[in-house]
Amino acid sequence: MKLLVVGVSIFLSLSTLAAAGGAPPPRMPSPEGQQQQSLPETAAQPVGEQEMFMMPSGNIGCVYTPAGGTAVYQPQDGGPELACDIVAQRYVRATLGRAGAATLNHAVGDPSCCSAAQVLDYGQSWSRGPFACASERTGLSCRRDDGHSFLLSRAQVSAD
Repeated sequence: MKLLVVGVSIFLSLSTLAAAGGAPPPRMPSPEGQQQQSLPETAAQPVGEQEMFMMPSGNIGCVYTPAGGTAVYQPQDGGPELACDIVAQRYVRATLGRAGAATLNHAVGDPSCCSAAQVLDYGQSWSRGPFACASERTGLSCRRDDGHSFLLSRAQVSAD
């Protein structure tokens, strides 16, 4: 019982800190005669919004993140980034970043496919930034302007 009370107390303390943002108290004005220290200015980055789409089968879903990222996610290379997940036969995430070859991740730590996002019907295409995708009954193929691409289907998963 004591352990439960201690655990609840710690949880409430941490959640209160999180809700307050863990912000330090405001700085007090500097005393007369002392120079006020200025904090380095940080340029506010424009924050974009992710766009999601999925295949009609519900087996493949994609998330496009614009250059600069979002308030909660910034691609490693600064973006833009296109990441698509396929559920069956095995869960795999294919990613195209700003540069370099497409990558395949067979050990996804945050599987999130497939939401009730916009459906990209078979025969339709999608494009944003340097990326373009084509939806076919046989799968989804996506390509970046420089030719790097990936293919996701029940029969084949590939990236170059």
